[in-house]
Amino acid sequence: MATVAGTLAQPTHTGVWSWITTVDHKRIGVLYGVSGFSFFLWGGLLALLMRTQLAVPNGTVIESDRFSQLFTMHALTMIFLAIMPMGAGFFNYMIPLMIGARDVAFPRLNALSYWTFLGGASILSLSFFFEAPGGGWFNYAPLSERPYSDGSGIDFYVVGLLTLGLSSLMAALNFAVTIINLRAPGMTMMRMPVFVWMTFVISVLLILALPPLTVGLIQLLFDRQFGTHFFIATEGGDPLLWQHIFWVFGHPEVYILILPAMGIVSEVLPTFSRKPLFGYPAVVFSGIAIAVLSWVVWSHHMFTTGMGSVPRAVFAVNTMIIGVPTGIKVFNWLATLYGGSIRFTTAMYFAVAFIATFTIGGISGVMHASPPVDSQHQDTYFVVAHLHYVLFGGAIMGIFAGIYYWFPKMTGRFLSEALGRWHFWLLFIGMNMTFFPMHFLGIAGMPRRIYTYDDGLDWGFWNMFATIGSYVIAVSLLIFLVNFFRSVRQEPTAEANPWNAPTLEWGTSSPPPEHDFDAIYTVRARDPLWYDRDHGIAPPEVTGEHIHMPPPSYYPILIAIGITLLGVGALSHLAVSALGGVIAYYGVWGWALEPTD
Repeated sequence: MATVAGTLAQPTHTGVWSWITTVDHKRIGVLYGVSGFSFFLWGGLLALLMRTQLAVPNGTVIESDRFSQLFTMHALTMIFLAIMPMGAGFFNYMIPLMIGARDVAFPRLNALSYWTFLGGASILSLSFFFEAPGGGWFNYAPLSERPYSDGSGIDFYVVGLLTLGLSSLMAALNFAVTIINLRAPGMTMMRMPVFVWMTFVISVLLILALPPLTVGLIQLLFDRQFGTHFFIATEGGDPLLWQHIFWVFGHPEVYILILPAMGIVSEVLPTFSRKPLFGYPAVVFSGIAIAVLSWVVWSHHMFTTGMGSVPRAVFAVNTMIIGVPTGIKVFNWLATLYGGSIRFTTAMYFAVAFIATFTIGGISGVMHASPPVDSQHQDTYFVVAHLHYVLFGGAIMGIFAGIYYWFPKMTGRFLSEALGRWHFWLLFIGMNMTFFPMHFLGIAGMPRRIYTYDDGLDWGFWNMFATIGSYVIAVSLLIFLVNFFRSVRQEPTAEANPWNAPTLEWGTSSPPPEHDFDAIYTVRARDPLWYDRDHGIAPPEVTGEHIHMPPPSYYPILIAIGITLLGVGALSHLAVSALGGVIAYYGVWGWALEPTD
């Protein structure tokens, strides 16, 4: 479809200030994606340090307290600062394009969510310069209470996660409203791409899951700062209450992390199989079922806490049941491949690898639905293997499939397929070298979160093997970076739909203009571009009329600075919080009075 962006909308703004003040959903998507990938590299560096320490018995690279901080910050970084924002990058960039809209429902709120995320990430990362949290990403009470964690690490954890939660809540509300209200004419809910459906499901999960976490974090902050005793048993509190609150959030969070990858794979497989997604309704409703069931499985994280046989049985059954909708997705993806005219691009390699590696993680998850099995594996490296097959073999593989798939749409350029294959095979081999031996280590009794081990335990061989695998992963990521920077320096050559894909984001130029579409599509089928092609329907006619887009604004970043200072003040001095409150108030006031034309 021809584009006349210069005459249809305001000119594209350039320079650093334009990125600071942008409310363009595509630029905000790029900011989320670049930030998330940068934190992914940082979290990977922390993992390399830990694997180096554990490569041989009696390692002396890192001492025990710093090791505890490394594994805690590695988990927090990968979960909250890498996988979630990389998924949010795709949401921001792609959702309006995929539903045929010109923008999100609340552009300035969208910008505020990113800058608030960056503020929360900064608070969490700054803990390294003072005292990083060292109790795991869950920071169980009472070990996270004052008598046992007297430093500032847990306070950074609490304030950082509260700020990040506020960012996620704003983003979730924005995308839920966008998907409900801004779909192109004819795009019913059952004509939406699966990625849009998964984004909607994730938005609902975030809206419902963040309040319990927020309550728990505030209770912990009050325990530490104001002398309350919500989680201290000797003072009438209940430390298991923290575990219940945390995992009521924590298990939906697992699906918040993996559902974006499931959505991406559901877009990549049909495109490169050159046939519609098999069982579209089943894939959609299984995603909804996963979200619903995620609320009734949280206590399988607590089988060893003495909760009693009846709740253990109930949560064991529920955990087994949640494997059913996941299996439905896997079989429908395989059925999509069956009989297709498959084109094995790098994106397709990652999508197929996602199915294989995520299935391994899912099978070990079903194993842990059994309380006797879970009791044996609890707090061993078997659980570490399971977690990484789900989040690395699942979420990260899916994210890379999305990067290779949508990179031409975002930049107008192609990533090198030759380098992409090197990247894929080294990542795939390195991932399995690193994490599969952890099953053996767990069965052999190696506990999680230990910083060293004796020579006579026979853990050395598999630890060295896993460490070598982690360095293979690092090499694969270096190849990806070379591929990325080499590609962005090239001239744009990608046409609007280089993959011959069926969804609406491929119906505009690569990269899209500021206003996304010169003319809005009317959707007549689930795969609109394929339907229009097969029925000889021409793209919508461009009228040449002016298209208004929301102007840039510096108020979102100003409010985010105020919110961040409010949090920093809770860690330092109330005067800083007061300053943050003034800045945030001024930003809200200016936002309310700011002209939108």
